[in-house]
Amino acid sequence: MTDRICIASKGKQQFTISADDILSCCGFICGNGCEGGYPLQAWKFWVKHGVVTGGNYTSKAGCKPYPFPPCEHHNNATHYKPCPSDIVPTNTCEHSCQTGYSTSYTDDKHFGATAYAVSKKVTDIQKEIMTNGPVEVSYNVYEDFEHYTGGIYVHTAGALLGGHAVKMIGWGTENGTPYWICSNSWNSDWGENGFFRIIRGLDECGIESGVVAGEPKL
Repeated sequence: MTDRICIASKGKQQFTISADDILSCCGFICGNGCEGGYPLQAWKFWVKHGVVTGGNYTSKAGCKPYPFPPCEHHNNATHYKPCPSDIVPTNTCEHSCQTGYSTSYTDDKHFGATAYAVSKKVTDIQKEIMTNGPVEVSYNVYEDFEHYTGGIYVHTAGALLGGHAVKMIGWGTENGTPYWICSNSWNSDWGENGFFRIIRGLDECGIESGVVAGEPKL
């Protein structure tokens, strides 16, 4: 959402959409807060109700910045403490901005114009990224993905851990092997500086079957 607002406004609107506002206020329509949910419903929430601004935990920027400190999701813990074994409880929905923020909660809301699923056809996904910006993709995570350190990921071993959603930003080819480029949320010491590449065109781990996006209302 943040990227697409910036792209659609040709760089005139640069701020971060609040993840906490969606997590805490979308409720059971989106799923179960920090325990997971349905990506397309979050985009539909943006269209119907709007979402306020909010930067990451350390920035304290915007109306509702992210309330939870960073932690390590993997074994290569170099920056932060390991994440707790229990999922942090989702915040209560608050229709107010942080103390000291000059704009009201209502006035800070930004809305989407559309929310939609993208077909699993590779060329359709590529066209969507080229036309409107990054898309959100959901897929299955296996044990070997947690230990990914670089290269083009293909699931080879390990049990299914659950579902995950990330931002897909582009694609490429290395030594004849096509891949997608995605931005993960597991800090910069995981994968390729926080990013990963996954084989393209095979619906690996279902990554081409769960593509969603939307366009902003400017």
